[in-house]
Amino acid sequence: MSIEKVKEYFKQFNIEDKIKEFDVSSATVELAAKALNCEPGRIAKSLSFKIADNKAVIVVAAGDVRVDNKKFKSFFQKKLKMLSGYEVKFFTGHEIGGVCPFAVNNGTDVYLDVSLKRFGAVFPACGSSNSAIEFTMEELEKYSSNFKQWVDVCTQPQQQV
Repeated sequence: MSIEKVKEYFKQFNIEDKIKEFDVSSATVELAAKALNCEPGRIAKSLSFKIADNKAVIVVAAGDVRVDNKKFKSFFQKKLKMLSGYEVKFFTGHEIGGVCPFAVNNGTDVYLDVSLKRFGAVFPACGSSNSAIEFTMEELEKYSSNFKQWVDVCTQPQQQV
């Protein structure tokens, strides 16, 4: 199970006990925000995209934004194409609903979107559909596997009315 893989990865940093596990699903932004009693923007969603036949990337973004097709294509020089269910597990090592930037398979790079930087801390998943961990931006960057860089590939957050 992917959460066990993440716990094992976190052991090297002695932070595996920081993982929160829920009795309810946190597989979507809305469910995670409800489980954590926080605003959806603070959920750090991990989105996986194919950028070549044998290459995928994970973009971690705030829960209240969408990936912008033009920005994505400008940065990655590829048209935005999400991974299929099989490809998600193959490239990331995690199942849909638990994809996270931790304990990611080698060869799959992780990019953090600047949409996260407006928060002091965010909650990415930890390899399962009922887990999360709270990290500052510095911690998220430090503990993300295969971290490449911060990017700006998302839309602006929707204003709450």
